[in-house]
Amino acid sequence: MKKITLSFTLFLLLFGFTKAQTLTYKDVAPIFYKRCTSCHHTGAHMFPFMNYTQTNLSKTLIQFDLSNNIMPPWKADTTYTRFQHERLISAPEKAMILNWIATGATKGDTTQAPAAPSYPAKYQLVGNSDLDLVIPTYTSTATTGDIYVCFSVPSNLTQDRIIRAFEVVPGNPAILHHAVITADTTGAYTSDLSGVCINIPGNLSLASWAPGSRAVIFPSHGALKTGIRLKAGSKLILQAHYPKGTIGQIDSTRVRFYFYPPGETGVRPMYVTTPLQNWTLPIPANTTQTFTAQYTTPGSVSLYGVFPHSHKIGKSMLLYAHNSPGIDTIPMVRINDWDFEWQDFYLYKKPLKVPAGYALFSKHIFNNTTSNPLAGNPPVNVSAGFATSNEMLFDGVMYMDYQTGDENIDLEAIILTDTLLANNVKPNGLPSINVKAMAFPNPFNNDVTIRYAINTASPIKIIFTDVLGKQIAVYDQGKKERGSHEFIWNSKNKNGQALPNGVYFYTLKAGDQTFKDKIIKQD
Repeated sequence: MKKITLSFTLFLLLFGFTKAQTLTYKDVAPIFYKRCTSCHHTGAHMFPFMNYTQTNLSKTLIQFDLSNNIMPPWKADTTYTRFQHERLISAPEKAMILNWIATGATKGDTTQAPAAPSYPAKYQLVGNSDLDLVIPTYTSTATTGDIYVCFSVPSNLTQDRIIRAFEVVPGNPAILHHAVITADTTGAYTSDLSGVCINIPGNLSLASWAPGSRAVIFPSHGALKTGIRLKAGSKLILQAHYPKGTIGQIDSTRVRFYFYPPGETGVRPMYVTTPLQNWTLPIPANTTQTFTAQYTTPGSVSLYGVFPHSHKIGKSMLLYAHNSPGIDTIPMVRINDWDFEWQDFYLYKKPLKVPAGYALFSKHIFNNTTSNPLAGNPPVNVSAGFATSNEMLFDGVMYMDYQTGDENIDLEAIILTDTLLANNVKPNGLPSINVKAMAFPNPFNNDVTIRYAINTASPIKIIFTDVLGKQIAVYDQGKKERGSHEFIWNSKNKNGQALPNGVYFYTLKAGDQTFKDKIIKQD
């Protein structure tokens, strides 16, 4: 009896092992499409993962990067704060890819894999931009080491304009590792092509770019209209990082700007500043040091995003707002394993309210020991400065002056339903959100506009109910194409009768996906 049981157990183990080996490309393709190809697609990255052949060629690199948590490159700790456009992969998804590679990266029947996502051939934002600024054609000189080059491009603006959106379009995606975009509102800065332009020049921060970065769009409808003022005579500053081995290759990156019309009213100013700085950073060789910075807000603000920054021996960062020292009352961002090559302006899902009198606080830990490969061998003394061999505690924020209700604004919904993304709602491979909607104004008096975005063509139905769930009106919109759409409700029931003031709900159905939210009617 024991022999039979043992044999059966061995059969189950062998059967289970065989089943694990039967993973083929069709099983992992949806994960690559959803989690990887927004960066790793043809024309945007030197290692695309758009089909079996491309993915199989990079399997060793994929295995190493996934096993060592190098990819996807998202450094913010999602157990501390959540942001828009997070580049993540779940543990089961990671395990499946690693299992597929470990068992031979079997091809199988690739016709059973889902269709690969499509990506914009050139631009993320639709329509004609208001201003295109292109760096001078540049030939990389990077041989055995990476180089950093800073380009200064005149805007030739004769009047101040408010930026509504912009996107970075790499001239040569295969060699542009990342870029930091700023503006010099004095118009005095000149290009630095030395290859060691580490200091981020310019006095107005705009954004950072890396493969897969989304266009920067500021809310411009519904509950929030905001933007950054670009002064007449400003220069665009683009700090470009070109990796070693790219010598001789050519780049001509451009930045496309979309402005509000001159004289546009109701646009709340968005400010970009670096309030958290510490220029006293003695970090002796073979030591680990902790430094902090603090800034007390003069009034209530609504944080839109945060940009933490250090150089190569930075280890971790913690940023929060507080009204009691040592207590992270309002978490801003936590980075447990800082990587100089993957910097982001992290944008919040909803504005983060920081009341007047609260202090912004930042703590950076620097590891200048042999346990940090970037510290050098042997490590040397490091101090504060702009060069890559120096260190920085230089943390920026993007913010607005606070207005009542800011903390309830769904920034992600506003961005996803922006008409500039009409033909490119969510360029993230297989969409995690099929439909996203928002209502404005909300509260409303008589009419309310429902703006929604869908990632695939779908039949649309909009249902209005009261607080008890009783159906008030149903509107069948027929099949709508991928993109942004609007529907205006006159707050009448299916019999054409005006409804009293109160709380109502709308449910938007797109195929088998639904989105539900609350609206309030009041005089």
